[in-house]
Amino acid sequence: MIAVIGDFMIDHYLWGKSNRISPEAPVPVVEVEKEEDRLGGAGNVVNNLIILGAEVIVSSVIGKNSKRMLKLLEEKNVDTNGIFIDKSRETIIKSRVIASHQQVIRYDKESIEPISEEYEEKIIEFLNNNIENIEIILLSDYEKGVLTKSLTQKIIKLANRFNKKLIIDPKKDFSKYINAWMIKPNKKELETAAGMKIKNKDDLIKAGWKVKKELNLDYLLVTLSEDGMALFADKFVEVPTLAKEVYDVTGAGDTVLASLGYYLSKSNDLIKAMHFANAAAAVVVGKLGSEEIKETEKRIDNNVDYKIVDFNTIEKIANDLRSENKKIVFTNGCFDILHIGHVKYLQKAKALGDKLIVGVNSNESVRRLKGPKRQVNDEYDRAYLLASLEVVDYVVIFDEDTPYELIKKVKPDILVKGADYKGKEVVGSNIAKEVKLIDFVEGKSTTKIIKKVKNGE
Repeated sequence: MIAVIGDFMIDHYLWGKSNRISPEAPVPVVEVEKEEDRLGGAGNVVNNLIILGAEVIVSSVIGKNSKRMLKLLEEKNVDTNGIFIDKSRETIIKSRVIASHQQVIRYDKESIEPISEEYEEKIIEFLNNNIENIEIILLSDYEKGVLTKSLTQKIIKLANRFNKKLIIDPKKDFSKYINAWMIKPNKKELETAAGMKIKNKDDLIKAGWKVKKELNLDYLLVTLSEDGMALFADKFVEVPTLAKEVYDVTGAGDTVLASLGYYLSKSNDLIKAMHFANAAAAVVVGKLGSEEIKETEKRIDNNVDYKIVDFNTIEKIANDLRSENKKIVFTNGCFDILHIGHVKYLQKAKALGDKLIVGVNSNESVRRLKGPKRQVNDEYDRAYLLASLEVVDYVVIFDEDTPYELIKKVKPDILVKGADYKGKEVVGSNIAKEVKLIDFVEGKSTTKIIKKVKNGE
């Protein structure tokens, strides 16, 4: 079960068309054709979780016009016992007028004063009563008065006491989030928290480590719009975006929070969770409005970046595989132009064990080994193509002339090389438990493909 706490809103949409300018003022006249309410703010997080199939409980404080909000939640079969009504407040309603797929204006009704201590205690009591059944807690902070500093700290302490993962979508006052398991700011929010401009990757890294340390976070995950995401954990990790076209970012942050929470409620793999969240966000920002995640599974199935890992990550992965008694197979090469010979070689290698890890020479490494003109495809392109093969489980790019240091990290059960190594010393044979030589497909090689292209055959 996933708990969502924060600022619940109603996204009110007026859809229509505009063909004329008002005679009263230089503004378009919109002929409204459709009107609808949607869950917004923390409600959009809930909506995305439900689409993903999660079991959700919610808690917040709303005000007048509460029936509209409660109706939206009940339509999603969400228990509203954790929603408390303070009639001195306004239920937040954001109304958007949209004509011909373009937002013309937005007008808001809201209360942003901090909720009282009485309502803080109601939320804490509700959360405490359900804590045993909760796998992860998501805080959606829009700074509309619900997640006060004192309430946020109480929730963080409760989550830490019961060893529950907690992810916060933050706003400006980062001091509220001290000791949290994870916060998920965007780049602008990180700039504010770090007190510095982020103009490049070095700035990002400096700001990220600074905020993570100051807040004593387990994890800091920064969303970078078209540049993907960056995770500050034991090390710095980047994940590129999947979005092709960015029309509108309404709800993208909510979607990232929901999809991270959903994935991490079932798995401890943060990197895969980031890829999943990235895929979900790519779907949302490619459409107009806070659309539900209907294509996420398809996107994540087509994304294999999570298979491409660095030295430290592959060492941890290999250790985990050994603890599960999995037989690890390792091979390496340039794989400059992937062809049938490569694929059949890798298929045979995978058949020798449970998991196949492939080391790929970097661009510089290829040029040193085969000459300055030999490297045809970029290292990432080569790694991605290999990762796309079902038989390949993980790919690691290495910069050395030999994969010896990488083999030391992997410690494979079986080290695979081509049959042309018969009678030769195989690098890493002193580390692997066994060395296997596999015949290449006759007549199939990158060198011959390049030669045919050059000769126009």
